[in-house]
Amino acid sequence: MTTGLHHVTAITRDVQANVDFWMGFLGLSLVKQTAGFEDADQLHLFYGDPAGSPGSLVSFLVWQDGAPGRVGLGQVAEIALAIPRARIGDWLTRAMQRGLRIEGPMREFGAPVLRLRDPDGIIVKLVGGDLPDPGWPAAPARLHSVTLWSGDPAATGAFLEGFGFRAGPVEDGVTRLVSDSDVLDIRAAGGFVAGIPGTGIIDHVALRVPDAVAIAAQRDRLALAGFAGDTTLHDRRYFTSLYLREPGGSLIELASDGPGMAVDEPADRLGRVLMMPPHVGARGDDLRVSLPQFARPGAERTVMRDLPFTHRLHRPEDPDGSTMLLLHGTGGNEADLMPLAHRIAPRATLLGLRGRSTEEGVARFFRRLSMTRFDQQDIRFEAEAFAAFWQGAVAAYGLDPARITVLGYSNGANFAGAVMALSPGLIRRAILMRPMAVLEDLPRVDLSGSRVLTLAGARDPYGAHAPALNDWLRASGADLDARIVAAGHELSPADPEAAAAWMAAAG
Repeated sequence: MTTGLHHVTAITRDVQANVDFWMGFLGLSLVKQTAGFEDADQLHLFYGDPAGSPGSLVSFLVWQDGAPGRVGLGQVAEIALAIPRARIGDWLTRAMQRGLRIEGPMREFGAPVLRLRDPDGIIVKLVGGDLPDPGWPAAPARLHSVTLWSGDPAATGAFLEGFGFRAGPVEDGVTRLVSDSDVLDIRAAGGFVAGIPGTGIIDHVALRVPDAVAIAAQRDRLALAGFAGDTTLHDRRYFTSLYLREPGGSLIELASDGPGMAVDEPADRLGRVLMMPPHVGARGDDLRVSLPQFARPGAERTVMRDLPFTHRLHRPEDPDGSTMLLLHGTGGNEADLMPLAHRIAPRATLLGLRGRSTEEGVARFFRRLSMTRFDQQDIRFEAEAFAAFWQGAVAAYGLDPARITVLGYSNGANFAGAVMALSPGLIRRAILMRPMAVLEDLPRVDLSGSRVLTLAGARDPYGAHAPALNDWLRASGADLDARIVAAGHELSPADPEAAAAWMAAAG
C-alpha cells in the first residue's frame, strides 16, 4: 500500500515573495499554477520536484494582501524538507547570504536540522538525512515531515495510524509516526491557543492513497468506525481527495497518486501556463485577468510599492501605454473590476485599489452615515490619501497621467467624483457607473479638459441622485457624456459596451 505524505497546503499573502522563496531560494520547481478548485478567485500554486511527484509537493493558496492567521492548536504548524546530511552547511551559508533569519544547526530525532521561516512566517525546516547527493546547488529532494499541534496526541496518533503510519519514537513532547518514506510529528499542545485561519497558516496536510478506489475504501472504513465527518470525494483533476478532521482538529486530506500533474500539460513544461478547473467554464478569461500576476526568479518584473492603498497591477501581453485605475463598489476588492476593465480596454494596464474604510466588515472608499448621507471628513481624508497614491503610482510604475482613465462603480464612482471636486485636474478621464454626488457642498472648480462618462441605471433606486453630479460636472466645465442604461444599480452588459465605445471615441 502507498503510504506517506502527498502534499502540504498553506496560505500566502504575497505571491511574488512566495515564488521568490520557494523557487528562488529553495529551488523547488513550480509544477502547477491553477485557479482554485474550491474558490476559483484564488490562485493555487504547487511546488515540488520537476515531475510534481506525490511526496514532494508544497502548495499555496494565494490570498493576496489577505489578513494573517494565527498558528495554534489543531493545526499543522511546521513543514520539513529532506536534504542530504552533508549539505547542511551549504544551506546555512545560502540562508545567511540571503539575509534570512535561521536557527541551527540543531538535532531532532538524531538528524541535523536548520530552521527558518518563509516570507509569510511559516516554519520551514531542512532536515539532513542519508539521501543521494546530486551536488550543489540542488533543491530539497522531497517532504520529510510535518508537525501537528494536538491537544490529544494519543487520539491524533491512533487516527493517523489507520492510514499506513506506524508508531515511532517520542522526543521532547513530540510523538513521531513513520511511513515508508517520511514522518508525521505530533506535538502535545494541550492548553495552547486555538489556531485562526488566514495567511501564513498551513491549511492541511494530504496523505498518499494509491487511487480513488482506495480512498473510497478508506471512507467506508471510517463510516463503519462511526466517523461523522464529511465523506464527499472531490475531483481535483490532478488527484482525487477526501477531507477529514483528526481528533485533535487538524485538517487531513487523503489524495490519490494519480492522474498526476502532467494530465493537462506536457511533463517537461509543468507550471508554465495558468490552468483553469473545468467547472469555471467561460469565467476562465476573466480569471486570467483578475488573478495576481508574478514573475519567475530572474525574470523581468514589476516591483510592487508600499503605497497608501492596497492595490493590484495587471499588465497585458501587449500594453498600449494606457492605464485604467479601478475603484470598486461596496464590498468589492482591488480585483473585482479587472475583468470588466479588460473588456473595455484589452490593452490597458489595470491598476485596482482596495478601499480603506470598512462598514460591517466590507471594504468601501468612505463611510456612510445613512444610505444617502456620508462622512464628509472621511471623504476628504481618503481623497488626500488617493492623491498621494496617484503620485506615487505614477512614479513607481511609469504611468502616463494623461492616459489614465478612472473606472469607478457605485461607491468607487462616488469617490472618484469627490476626488475630482477636492483635487481638480488630478483625474482627467473617468467612467463613473451608478454615481451620485456625496459631498454636501460641491466646490466651484475648473474641470475644463476633463472628460467624463456617467452611466446611470434606469431602474436604479439611487438614480434620482445622479443628476446633481451631472449638473455639477457640466457647470465645472467637464466634457460630460451622461447616459442611462437599461439596468438597476447592478452592472449590465450595456455598461462595458457604452464604456468601450466612449473610450474608442476619446482616442
